[in-house]
Formats: sequence, C-alpha cells, structure tokens
Amino acid sequence: MKIVLDAMGGDNAPVVEVEGAIQAVQEFGHDLILVGDENRIKKELEKHGFSSDKITLKHASEVIEMHDPAAISVRRKRDSSIVVGLDIIKKDQADAFVSAGNTGAVVCAATLSLRLLPGIERPGIAIVIPTLKGTSLIIDVGANINTKPIHLLQYGIMADAYSRYLLGKSSPSVGLLSVGEEETKGTEFIKEAHTLLSESKLNFAGNIEGRDVYAGKVDIILCDGFVGNVILKISESVADTIMQSLKQEIKANFLATIGAVLSSSAFNELKRKMDYSERGGALLLGVDGRCIICHGSSTPKAIKNAIRVAAEFVKQDVNKHIIEELESY
Repeated sequence: MKIVLDAMGGDNAPVVEVEGAIQAVQEFGHDLILVGDENRIKKELEKHGFSSDKITLKHASEVIEMHDPAAISVRRKRDSSIVVGLDIIKKDQADAFVSAGNTGAVVCAATLSLRLLPGIERPGIAIVIPTLKGTSLIIDVGANINTKPIHLLQYGIMADAYSRYLLGKSSPSVGLLSVGEEETKGTEFIKEAHTLLSESKLNFAGNIEGRDVYAGKVDIILCDGFVGNVILKISESVADTIMQSLKQEIKANFLATIGAVLSSSAFNELKRKMDYSERGGALLLGVDGRCIICHGSSTPKAIKNAIRVAAEFVKQDVNKHIIEELESY
C-alpha cells in the first residue's frame, strides 16, 4: 500500500503533515510519498530523528495557498504539491492521495487529472459525523454548489456503497435534507430530487429536517455542497462552543469541578466522539481514484487517521462497488 501525502497543504505545513506521516508509518506501516518542498520536509524529518524507507519524498516547488482561486491555480501552478501529488496517482505509482490543502483546488485537480467515474457528473465530498445512534454520512459538504437533482441521486448511490463497504451498514437509509418532512416541502430542486430518489433502488426514507441530522434518523444525508458546507462549519463551531462553555462553568463552580472529576470518563468519551481528528478526513467520491480531503487546521492525529481512511478506501475497493451500483441503473 502506497499513499501520497500533500506535505504543504495544511495551515501549519509541513510540520503537522510530517509528524502525522511519522505516526502513520509507526502505527500502520504504509509506504508514504510526501510531496512538497523537499528541503523543508527533510528538516522536519530530522527534527524527529526519523529515518525510514517507508517515507520517500517528491519535490514540488509551488504551493496552492488557501486563498488562491482553485481552477486558475491548478492550471498555473503545475508544480504545486496538489497537482504533482495527484499526477502520481494518475500514473498508478501510488494508491491514494491525502491533502489538507485548498479544497477547491484538490477537487478541481482531481477531476481534471483522474477524471470521473463512468456515470458520475460531479464529485461530492462525503464526511462521517457522530449521531445519537452512532454515525451518519453527509454528502456533499463543499465540492459542488451548483447541484442538479441528478447529482443528489448519484451522491446517494456513491454514499450507499461507502456506507456498506466502509461503515458496515447492510441497508443504509437515505434522507434528503429539506425544510420539512413532507414531499411537497422545499424548492423545485428538492422536489425533483425527491422524485428521483423515490424511484431509485436506494433505501430512501424521504425528506429530513436540520434537527434530524445529529439525531441519527438516517444513515446518509443528501444535500448540495453549499448547504452541506454550512452544516459542517456550524457543527464545528457549536461543538467547540459547547466544550468551551462546559469548561468555563466547571471551573467557576467547586461542586461542578468535583462532578466533572467523577464524570471524567463520560466527558472523555464525548470529546472523542466530537473530535474530527478521530475521523481524519473526508472522501472525495466520484473521481476515478482515491482522494481524501482534510481540514486545513488538521492535527498530526488527523493526518494519521486520514491516511488510515485512505488505506481502508483502497482495501475495500469502494470505487469498484460504486461502479457496480451505477451499472444496475
């Protein structure tokens, strides 16, 4: 198993990426190709006193910054870590690509370089979220904001394969995010998508509302990339606000502090469930390759787990199962 890591992608690259790569090698033993400024990457490896033939380097002289326009940068910065890394995948020299860089640039470069799976019109970013019943999968959370109803059907088919083969759900239920449960609610876009999903082979449970997302009402939540990204960012903010407020209240009250000590195991489990670094990254579904997109502020632990997710994606051959499901339509 060989995985390409964009070493220049995150907010604190290559420091975080190198540390995460070392952790991944030590824990999982995968072969990694770190792409980026070779001198800076070497310096970080030396800081950790790490030397292993499990990590090789591929120099890339350019970086697509977070503020750079995606499509223009992909075309102009041909020697960027994102473009060079995905070219390695295109040439079948590695099995998967992981990046905490500019999301739009990763989506654009992956689509141009790897192309799309047959039957897919637009890629979608799928992310696992914690719920009261375990986990659910949301797609799309930012790859495509100009979504058509047919794209949501394709997202549902891809997410179904993901849920079956990576999350172990034999018959995942699918919900369409709307402003009401009734099929008459929502925009024309939502109504048309509802019709397509109702006529599909998916285990479609109908419309769901925002309050149902974290209740675990369905296994798969479908939405356009604009709505999905807003949900993701608000969720991150709310989770952080709750944890920070809880800490403040505990510190302000002696009895609350005693209670927190007695409930520490429960608090630690809650923190683990809410911690995005446990899940690592989100899969870019629909491209003819394996691509994992991480948060720009990812920690070494998140990078390590993104590499783990990438390896699972390869091992379970999710794209093959997606193609098989698409061919049945």
